[in-house]
Amino acid sequence: MGNLKEFFTTEEKKELFSKYKQLLANLNASLEKEDIRKMKLLMHRIVALDCYGRDKNGINGVLRNIDTALIATTEIGLKRTSVIALLLYRPVMKEAITLDEVEKSFGKDVTLIIQRLIKATSLYAKNTAINSENFHHLLFSFAEDVRVILLMIADRLCLMRMGKRFIDGDSLRKLSMEVSYLYAPLAHRLGLYSIKSELEDLALKYTDRKQYDFIKNKLNETKKSRDAYIKQFIAPIKEKLEKEGFTFEIKGRTKSIHSINNKLRKQKIEFENIYDLFAIRIVLDTPLEKERSECWQVYSIITDMYQPNPNRLKDWISIPKSNGYESLHITVMGPQNKWVEVQIRTKRMDEIAERGLAAHWKYKGIKEESGLDEFMNNVRSVLESKEKSPIDLMSDFKMDLYKDEIYVFTPSGELIKLAKGATVLDFAFAIHSMLGSKCVSAKVNGKNVPIKYVLQNGDTVSVITSPTQTPKRDWLSFVVTSKARVRIKQALREETAKAVEIAKEMLQRRFKNRKIEFEEPVFMRFIKKKGFKTVTDFYIEIAEDRLDPNNVIDEYLEQVKRENENAERTETRSAEEFTTVTEAEEISGNKDVLIIDRNLTGIEYKLAKCCNPIYGDEVFGFVSTQGIKIHRMDCPNAQEMFHRFGYRIIQAKWSGKGNDGYNTTLRVIGRDDIAIVTNITSVISKENGISLRSLNINSNDGLFQGSFTVTVKDITGLNMLIKKIKAVKGVKSVERLNS
Repeated sequence: MGNLKEFFTTEEKKELFSKYKQLLANLNASLEKEDIRKMKLLMHRIVALDCYGRDKNGINGVLRNIDTALIATTEIGLKRTSVIALLLYRPVMKEAITLDEVEKSFGKDVTLIIQRLIKATSLYAKNTAINSENFHHLLFSFAEDVRVILLMIADRLCLMRMGKRFIDGDSLRKLSMEVSYLYAPLAHRLGLYSIKSELEDLALKYTDRKQYDFIKNKLNETKKSRDAYIKQFIAPIKEKLEKEGFTFEIKGRTKSIHSINNKLRKQKIEFENIYDLFAIRIVLDTPLEKERSECWQVYSIITDMYQPNPNRLKDWISIPKSNGYESLHITVMGPQNKWVEVQIRTKRMDEIAERGLAAHWKYKGIKEESGLDEFMNNVRSVLESKEKSPIDLMSDFKMDLYKDEIYVFTPSGELIKLAKGATVLDFAFAIHSMLGSKCVSAKVNGKNVPIKYVLQNGDTVSVITSPTQTPKRDWLSFVVTSKARVRIKQALREETAKAVEIAKEMLQRRFKNRKIEFEEPVFMRFIKKKGFKTVTDFYIEIAEDRLDPNNVIDEYLEQVKRENENAERTETRSAEEFTTVTEAEEISGNKDVLIIDRNLTGIEYKLAKCCNPIYGDEVFGFVSTQGIKIHRMDCPNAQEMFHRFGYRIIQAKWSGKGNDGYNTTLRVIGRDDIAIVTNITSVISKENGISLRSLNINSNDGLFQGSFTVTVKDITGLNMLIKKIKAVKGVKSVERLNS
């Protein structure tokens, strides 16, 4: 790789040469004759221009790319095109080399992957909310090529393995959360089970180290007895299978720390009560035509020895999972009355389960389902071609998974989902009703466009408004989203109502100026005789200058005269009062105390009762069926929400000065003495902006436990109060309760 003294430490240089050799060995069969020489020449230039500079954690960019390439080749099975694109996309992005140079040296397909890598990674530069449920949809549509997604998964695994080297704890935590709800599920969807498990374990390690270490230590403590049990369980099975003439391998596998943690959380049980800490895997070496029958034969042998649990049988051999996974899972009662999970599969099935897509290059004929899985058929056809002529197949390789939707950006990088065919005006109304109502045009990717302009996937849209703009009826002819249509109709009704009020006031003023008495019942009859169905229709005619107010008054006087003449000739009868009914205006009482999802205020939300956040707490929003709920970052339910419902999490931060007060409860434990309680209540009463709402005291064995519910303005005031209560003589602990 040449003389790179300034860029690499001695240790890094050794590591680089070792890994570079390994990478070449992995790629040997797929590399073309001149690839290595051309790559060396380019790498000299690139490193000299510092395209791979160290990041804020001091991680060497070249080594990170080499490590990612090793994961991509060894653990995923990607080949020449993908790896060359991975090594060169950053220099292309930094304009150290051009796409023309890359295409000339390595071919069109490498440049396509580079372009798509740059496009997909550009999502991050837009500060997009990655935890948005739309993000993975957009990532797919941007990537266009599954190899891009696989390279991004490999890169995240590389970074997670480097977690110990991160100086910035916040960026590691953010990466771990992103891996947890985006990249681990993607790896699972693509059949990369080993990578998925490792990503989940590492994400738990860096987001909840205490729980991770607890489970890890428990597993270490029980390893010896677990190994002995596995040996005891396997022995009779092994003997019987050998006797029956099967060629096989038996493995004992401990469940991942992440899956054990999920069990502890969901089932609310102690570690010692988890019965399926491990699984036994029987891998048969058998020809394709005998796979199914031999797996079921082994099933029969095992269930003859050990009592099966029929409710726990999972048959993914008869009907494989949509991503190609095949296996037979049974749970049986082993020695000491312990339940044990047994997985039965063949070598082919095992390789597909471990390596996902890469294994499909060898093994064909797995039936897939629609949607993403239908797309995976196209993926496999390209991968099975061993990249011989992938450009010819690229037309079938688009990720049109969400063809009825598009995803566009606000200038700040917020991601907005719209129906396909949506216009600039649809986008404006999606952001805010007022923005839509005042919209006159927009800048899309920096170019001026009209409000009718139809948006494309990935456009960045900046709305241009005018204070004089108002919604027009013809807008309804080109908007496609229901939100825009509803808001336009509502705005038109409001505009009409204002115009009607103005016309009404003007007419009444004219009556007054001409000193004419206005009799409403007579006036209503007059409007009806003029042919108007509603009073509103009549006033709209005045507002739009189609009726002259003076002519209206003259005609009204004629009507009064005629009615008076008729009244003289007929018996007097009472006129019925006309009552108008107007809709009450709904006024939102929501204060802009929180900014939801970067820059939106005035959104309805509720503070979650499970953790009672107060002004100043680190918080996040959770989109529930009852609307947006605001939770503390340390809410006891936060981990569950991040892991299971990451797409519903939205950013939230406090704004303004907060509301009048927030209720929170403090649990105080101390020496059982009435003076302590008096002193604590005295401390609370003296604190500015804090009031005591209620208290509950219990005492036992010389200790008292008190629950003090207080109203505070913000977290600073609460922390100061806690500090002062802790200082009260005899107080042993003060703890803020979640609910």
